[in-house]
Amino acid sequence: MEQYIPEKVTSILEVFDVTTNERRTLKEFPYLIEAPDWTPDGDHLLYNSEGLIYKLSLKDIAANPVLIDTDFANKCNNDHLVSPDGKLLAVSHRSLPQGKPTIFILPATGGNPVQVTPSLPSYLHGWSPDGKRLTYCANRNGEMDVYTIAIDGSDEVRLTTSEGLNDGPEYSPDGKYIWFNSVRTGLMQIWRMKIDGSEQTQMTFDEDRNSWFPHLSPDGKSTVYITYKKGDLEPHEHLRYKYVDLRSIPVNGGESKALLNLFGGQGSFNVNSWSPDSKQFAFVSYRLED
Repeated sequence: MEQYIPEKVTSILEVFDVTTNERRTLKEFPYLIEAPDWTPDGDHLLYNSEGLIYKLSLKDIAANPVLIDTDFANKCNNDHLVSPDGKLLAVSHRSLPQGKPTIFILPATGGNPVQVTPSLPSYLHGWSPDGKRLTYCANRNGEMDVYTIAIDGSDEVRLTTSEGLNDGPEYSPDGKYIWFNSVRTGLMQIWRMKIDGSEQTQMTFDEDRNSWFPHLSPDGKSTVYITYKKGDLEPHEHLRYKYVDLRSIPVNGGESKALLNLFGGQGSFNVNSWSPDSKQFAFVSYRLED
């Protein structure tokens, strides 16, 4: 669903330190940015804005962001990830004639994108720890499910078959599981399965919120995700400009814990934004201007 985007919005790029529970603003932008993605070397954050991908130096936060050359892929959305070795960048963009997202891969420093997913729409969410496969949400014949595919575009595998939306898949750091969110029980909840799609297990059981986009810390100890209050939207929706919480649960399951509240939603926390040392993660909040 397309949303109306206000002309005047300030995007606030922030980090949350899980060791001190401190929230800190890195930089404000007088326009819409989305989905910070920490590079494996810890030196930069990538984000998208107006269909393009930018790189922001964390060593010189006052410096202007650098535009990454994505060639014809000039309609990228908030589904983008750097490969585990830092050499490649995967994006979802809408520049094909049908206008629906398809996944492409290009050098992380910029270059010519190569199409990966054979069908569309496909919404990128995770990269396997060995760098050989991607996992994503895709609509095939009217059903939204979780898939994986080799980065050369071969061997697309469907992992979920339950009715309703299955979205937000991400590999665990040990490569044994894929975490995702599913609406199959009514509200959107966090789930986990083995990488072959077996042992699909519900991990959150919230009765007053819809939970999206589980992101696992690199050390494999914690999962952080974004939640919408029940009634603020339909369970299958993840809209922008809503009050949302970021919460965490242990990777083996258990009681969830609220970390912080923010005005945001779509674009705030779409891709894994943990720092390589697992001490903090990045997100975007928004402020609507008069």
